[in-house]
Amino acid sequence: MSMDDLVLARALHVLAIVHWIGGVGFVTLVVLPYALSRASAAEGLAFFDAVERRFASQVRLSIPIAGAAGLWLTYKMDVWERFRDLHFWWMGAMLGLWLVFMILVFVVEPLIKDSFDELAARDPSAALHRLSRLHRILLAIAALTILGAVAGAQGLVF
Repeated sequence: MSMDDLVLARALHVLAIVHWIGGVGFVTLVVLPYALSRASAAEGLAFFDAVERRFASQVRLSIPIAGAAGLWLTYKMDVWERFRDLHFWWMGAMLGLWLVFMILVFVVEPLIKDSFDELAARDPSAALHRLSRLHRILLAIAALTILGAVAGAQGLVF
């Protein structure tokens, strides 16, 4: 087992996660509050859409890269048993978080786009509030997962 491929995989894994979850944090903590503060909910939704559209095209790369690198690390290090060990709960949490985002970005978003666009046209304020609530929940789960993964990888047992 070459250490070079493990170092590269870990670096790509972390870089992809920083981009992906950092972007979720920026959208959740900066973009959505700004959009919600606009005088018109329609103006706020248009702002959110413009920013999110640019980020969405990027995150469609960073999420699969994070997953591929994580899979490579798990395979090369042969640490599959960690998914069954409660001391390594964060391994399952990372996989679960990745699966949620993969499904949301690649399956759910395309499927509900038309119905969300209808809601946004009918009630932009309700659409913005739903987006904000969903992003806050996802960011909280991601933050707990990252905290657990970094602490757990350094030997801290919860």
